[in-house]
Amino acid sequence: MIELLLAAERMLAAGKLDRAERLFEQVAEADPRNAIAVVGLARVALERGDEGGALAQARLALEIDAENAAAGRMVERLEEVLATRAAAPEPEPAPAPEPAPEPAPEPEPEPGRRSWLDRLLRLFGRR
Repeated sequence: MIELLLAAERMLAAGKLDRAERLFEQVAEADPRNAIAVVGLARVALERGDEGGALAQARLALEIDAENAAAGRMVERLEEVLATRAAAPEPEPAPAPEPAPEPAPEPEPEPGRRSWLDRLLRLFGRR
């Protein structure tokens, strides 16, 4: 069993969640009282973003072994996170930004007076 648990830990550390889950399940099926395998399943669920599933697995691990420190810490932390989230109000959507003002049109040059750009272009023979 220890070899399977070690392999599952390596898979979990490598981010191979499906493989880690299968290995932890294999240990848990062979030994339903193996709290370490159940905590491993909780960790896989947590890595997948399933906090509710992770909490359920961690609680099951505590039922199997009330002195399992990893399961105890996981239950405490997940209960705290989920309670905080439930109590937090939904954020209000940000108001839509106001559209940018239209740029002001360029003023027409005074009759008989050329713009500096027009003068430069004439100087270099471009107009």
